[in-house]
Amino acid sequence: MQLQTGTYHGTKGWNAAMPTNLDSPQTLILAFGAKAYETNPHPFEALADAFPQSIIAGCSTAGEIAGDCVNDESVSVAYTRFSGTRLRRAHVEVADAGGSLQAGISLAQQLSGDDRPCAVLILSDGTCVNGTALVQGLTQSLPKGTSIFGGLAGDGSQFSSTWVLDGSAPRRNQICAIGFYGNQLRIGHGCDHGWSDFGPERRITKSEGNVLHELDGKPALDLYKTYLGDMAAGLPGNALLFPLAIRRHPDDKTPLVRTILGINEAQKSMTFAGDMPHGAIARLMRANDDSLIGSASSAISAATRNVTTEQTALVISVSCVGRRLVLGERTEEEVETILEGAPPGAGHVGFYSYGEISPALEGNVSELHNQTMTVTVLTEV
Repeated sequence: MQLQTGTYHGTKGWNAAMPTNLDSPQTLILAFGAKAYETNPHPFEALADAFPQSIIAGCSTAGEIAGDCVNDESVSVAYTRFSGTRLRRAHVEVADAGGSLQAGISLAQQLSGDDRPCAVLILSDGTCVNGTALVQGLTQSLPKGTSIFGGLAGDGSQFSSTWVLDGSAPRRNQICAIGFYGNQLRIGHGCDHGWSDFGPERRITKSEGNVLHELDGKPALDLYKTYLGDMAAGLPGNALLFPLAIRRHPDDKTPLVRTILGINEAQKSMTFAGDMPHGAIARLMRANDDSLIGSASSAISAATRNVTTEQTALVISVSCVGRRLVLGERTEEEVETILEGAPPGAGHVGFYSYGEISPALEGNVSELHNQTMTVTVLTEV
């Protein structure tokens, strides 16, 4: 496994020469870029020209992760040539959230064929996809135990539109999946959020997919505004600071965190990045800087549990835009924590997202998360 990382800035160009010697059918190039590159795809066209045999995948972000830095208006790139791992790319267009389940099924079918993947990387449009249904479609159609990881594309804190690379072209309403094949790949996952519950628990009494209508029989938006007080005037943006914890069953030890994507004043409803299951228990959450940074440390520790210092490692971090808004000037501390816990010489790229896809714990079924730091470490033996 050979690995190099790089960064592109519109005003400065590439920070290092492209390693064109790594071009091959077993090379994966990840390129996470600012929303503005949708109309200026020069860096992606340059990658496609320089690496005609490689698979190129990427998406727009709410901040690009490169090493120990968080950048804006840039492209963060990882060039990875695998030794014994084969790659396959699948792609699907989705018109709205209602097509998310079928999109997951379609991607799984494209990746299965005569050979079944051991892992799948998902990069999805972040504004028109129900991430829960997407992951469900993949999970039910892929062999049990297939590692699914990735995230939903971002658009800063605008929540307007996002893009996913279709070859060298950024396009909206797209989902890309990369399948990994063979027995040499080793993959580690870490996932932690650092948020704590507050306020009373509420039962979800009316919902449709990822749209929440009622809590305890009362309009969800009204209740939410009551808790936010003066901050309610800043919805939906301020909702990133106060996500909801969801427990499908009262005895669930690890809740899922859900972020609000939008509100409907007329219906008094809220739209989330993932499903809000009827009958589940919901509770507001909040966090402080130290708890969020601490959760990043926990995530990288879990992801590197079985990695030796001699192995070349690609570290992919997908964190939530809400965490970035809370951390503010301390955001880079979260990213620095990941790199400090990574194997020496590891390549580290990633992005701030509208939803994170990862197993909650090593070996668990993959799920959509919000407001969570997820870390995936890829090595070969």
